[in-house]
Amino acid sequence: MQTATSLPASRIAKISRATSETDIQLRIDLDGQGKGDIATGIGFLDHMLTALCRHSLIDMDIVAKGDLHIDFHHTTEDVGIVLGQAVKRALGDKRGIRRYGHAVVPMDEALIEAAIDISGRPFLAWSASFPRDKVGEMDTELFEEFFRAFAMNAGLTLHVTQKAGTNAHHIAEGCFKALARALRMAVEPDPRAGGAIPSTKGVLEG
Repeated sequence: MQTATSLPASRIAKISRATSETDIQLRIDLDGQGKGDIATGIGFLDHMLTALCRHSLIDMDIVAKGDLHIDFHHTTEDVGIVLGQAVKRALGDKRGIRRYGHAVVPMDEALIEAAIDISGRPFLAWSASFPRDKVGEMDTELFEEFFRAFAMNAGLTLHVTQKAGTNAHHIAEGCFKALARALRMAVEPDPRAGGAIPSTKGVLEG
């Protein structure tokens, strides 16, 4: 039984979400080893989510089936929605976490910064631009859509800032890896906090 001074025994969440546009099955373990089994039907998105999984040390199983014959927008956004919902559910009342996370990640010529506050107040500040419209078959404008969907549904404040970069692949990968490292820091248990909620208000729900 969880008490006022204990951490959850398990921080695992499973979500199924089906609409007329997508059908997504997702499971995460915040205290994993960075293992992932990811199949969205979008090759580059799978590549980015695998990097997110590996560098956050959050285990992720994601299977998404979407209307890819139209475009990649619905699948990309809906995966962000469900992943955000799963992170929020797995965190519970956010007792004992560090809450804040920050990372600056170099990816060859690209340099990306991500900062997170698991605040319960969803917000995305996005400052990244891409020199071309697509990476592989994926529209580069969809990266912002994914990050916004994730932040809004996870209930966190997220700033992503491109400090350098000319290669679209490197910029995108830097964004996902910076998110991963910042998220890893923010969700991990703070050994000095015990089971306290890291807020003077006593709650982290807006």
